[in-house]
Amino acid sequence: MGAPRSVKPVTTVFAVAVRNPLLLRLELSWVAFTSVEWGSWVALLVYAYVREGAKGSSIIVAVQLVPCIVLSPFLSALPDRYRTGRVLFLSYVGMAVAIAVLALAIALGAPLWVVCIVASLGCLAMSVPRPAESALLPAIVRTPDELTAAHVASSWMENASIMIAPALTGLLIGIGGPALALAALAALGFAGAALISPMPGPAPAPAEADAEIPSIVAEVHDGVRSLSHETGGRLLVAVLASQYVLIGALDVLYVTLAISVLGMGESGSGYLNSAYGIGGIIGGLVTALLIARRRLAPALIAGLVVAALALGVLGLHPTVIGAFLLLGTVGVSRSVLDATGRILLHRCISPGVLAKVFGVLEALMDSGLLVGTLLVPLLIGLSGPRAALLGIGAFFLFMVAATFRGLRNVDEQACVPAVEIHLLRSIPLFAPLPAPELEGLARALQPLRVPAGATVIREGEPGDTYFAIASGELEVSHAGRRVALLGRGEGFGEIALIEDVPRTATVRALGDSDLYGLDQQPFILTLTGHEPTADRASSVVSQRLAELGELERSGETGAAGREP
Repeated sequence: MGAPRSVKPVTTVFAVAVRNPLLLRLELSWVAFTSVEWGSWVALLVYAYVREGAKGSSIIVAVQLVPCIVLSPFLSALPDRYRTGRVLFLSYVGMAVAIAVLALAIALGAPLWVVCIVASLGCLAMSVPRPAESALLPAIVRTPDELTAAHVASSWMENASIMIAPALTGLLIGIGGPALALAALAALGFAGAALISPMPGPAPAPAEADAEIPSIVAEVHDGVRSLSHETGGRLLVAVLASQYVLIGALDVLYVTLAISVLGMGESGSGYLNSAYGIGGIIGGLVTALLIARRRLAPALIAGLVVAALALGVLGLHPTVIGAFLLLGTVGVSRSVLDATGRILLHRCISPGVLAKVFGVLEALMDSGLLVGTLLVPLLIGLSGPRAALLGIGAFFLFMVAATFRGLRNVDEQACVPAVEIHLLRSIPLFAPLPAPELEGLARALQPLRVPAGATVIREGEPGDTYFAIASGELEVSHAGRRVALLGRGEGFGEIALIEDVPRTATVRALGDSDLYGLDQQPFILTLTGHEPTADRASSVVSQRLAELGELERSGETGAAGREP
């Protein structure tokens, strides 16, 4: 009901995670998976480029993406139907076997079509570990603190892999070519599988095992229909989808630049990929400054323009140092574009259809990647690799010209719930939320004036609302005994919403108070959509229930305080 305990300091997150041997093995296997995922992508692009040029890189990307576009929504449902640990283990083994076969096929000079088929199978295997790992974590942790630390550590490890794995892959390619790099990555994948082989995980409930897999086609159709009534939403979805065209184009351009333009050799593509990844991480830090800003269109447009100009400068005057700096700049700009676009989408779309609209955006992600990878060889065939950079840059300048007026209108018409944002940011439960999600949740808050002496919630009654305190002081009581006093920056009501149980306490206003109510649906959607927030909520609920249970066992009257 009140604020949870402070999150462990950064320096102790890993210490918390490694105390659990099973959790330590899972985290190490996660490092192996993310490294294999990013490293194999680089190695395959280099291999295809050396074989068939930019056209070959686009072919191998398309062959991998098309099956994933169709099948990954169904594969992600496997952890709900079978033992999660076994699904995770088999996906690791399938990934490692596919990468090993790829290494052998490339070393033996197999036809490109053989490599493409095996690569697509490996890509499908890589679509399973993320949902499986998320489902397995709660079954092996022992405390809420371990669960929170595990997710934080996983995030750090993945970001590190994005920076380091492509660079190390590039180094291995320089030593022995793509076959050596893939062989090393296959060994890493098998090591990851060995680490998690004794973790079967819990069996799914019968109802879950028999449940039908939702139709992704139906979900996308509903989202498209919702967008038909949202002019600003359509514009923003188009702008946000365009960034995946950029990402797909860069995947091919890294290889083209390194080999054909800059003379860095086959290993150079991994280093250029890492430069873009570092820029993305820096951009993620910059987006924290965007929270509660009234005007976001200038930042979004700047992201488009700067990315376009950076690509243009690189096309006009390509140098090795310039490539690292300019691709890092593109990474920063892309992060800013993504964050500002998502915040604006939250601002202009009604909450009732927001989830469906984001579903459309997610469905466009792999399609945008595919368009980008196919566009680059077409441009290279027309005027060469440097012209491809200029062409992609020109594409984004065209996006600016086509959307400038519309983005300004969306920005001017949207209102910013600045007070609500700052209130939620002060509540530790919601502090981990990224800027777009935080602002979207702030829009769902409903103001409530409570007079002195009024009861806000009553013990034993059903609950469907979470309350954030803007001002005033409220008393929390359980079984007729006071257990806490709450004030601004604290909240209550999460136990009934998360655990689906009646209210566990009564909360009464001691003086005139201002509250904000948050309905169950946006509250639960936020938790399920952002793992660190879900972990924080789980920690809060576990702590509150334990304290109430201890109070009942002791029979003591709780002393008034900030915490129950």
